[in-house]
Amino acid sequence: MIVGARPRLEQIIVEIWKPLTMLFVWDVLVTVFHRYMPVKEPQLPVALFGTAIALFLGFRTNAAYARWWEARTLWGALINASRSIARMARNLIPSGPEAEAIILRQIALAHALRCRLRGQDPFEDIERLGGKAAVEAASRGSNRPNALLEDISRIVSGARGEGKIDTVQQGMFERVMMDIANAQGGMERIKNTPLPNGFEFMPNLFTRLFCVLLPISLVETLDLFTPIGSTLIGMIFLAALRIGHDLTDPFANTVHDVPLSTMCRTIEIDLLEAIEREAPPPMPPVHGTQW
Repeated sequence: MIVGARPRLEQIIVEIWKPLTMLFVWDVLVTVFHRYMPVKEPQLPVALFGTAIALFLGFRTNAAYARWWEARTLWGALINASRSIARMARNLIPSGPEAEAIILRQIALAHALRCRLRGQDPFEDIERLGGKAAVEAASRGSNRPNALLEDISRIVSGARGEGKIDTVQQGMFERVMMDIANAQGGMERIKNTPLPNGFEFMPNLFTRLFCVLLPISLVETLDLFTPIGSTLIGMIFLAALRIGHDLTDPFANTVHDVPLSTMCRTIEIDLLEAIEREAPPPMPPVHGTQW
């Protein structure tokens, strides 16, 4: 996620320079053709066409941002649930190794979920936080975060069997674990369910068609300045198109994504401090990007 108030025009240029270069070359060709060929360009309703495309792009961008914001909300819910289960483990099971095991499993769960959404290997972080026992627990299923959540449930059930907590307290743990499972399910739904194909194909088609027609409509008025004017207008539409595309998948591990690594570090810091262990520092931005 890009942070800071500094304008990031260079980021936009980097992402759209290829279609923008092609558009500029096309604008130059149209201008040269207009100057040296005795052909009258047709009058095209590009203003009306551009308005319709702008509305379409705005609708697509809003839909993509809604997915991004839902992803951020679900991770916020996971952070809150992680703090809650750590507080309950520390206060309801003060004696024995169960509280620490639950808290370390929960930190490992957050990292495993981050890796699952980004298509990465989670076992390095799982072993670092929970040791061989956590690795063994995560290996019991293909869904590593869910396997760790099941292991937390087994630890809670074991504490209930040993009389360290009662049935009501076990129910409290299960409600928080249900919140964690719901948050994970929502994130997986976003990851595995792309926007309908029309949201990707139609804006791409019509935006590029508009950019092709734009210099033909402007050349009679702008003449030699057509490449500049048409390219600047096209850059606005291409940037809007790209922004909508980048927000569609908030877990693709790009500069526009939800900062999963930073939020996992937040969970790790809060939960390690809860059991009085040394915690790593907060994750700083890297070149203006919070990962």
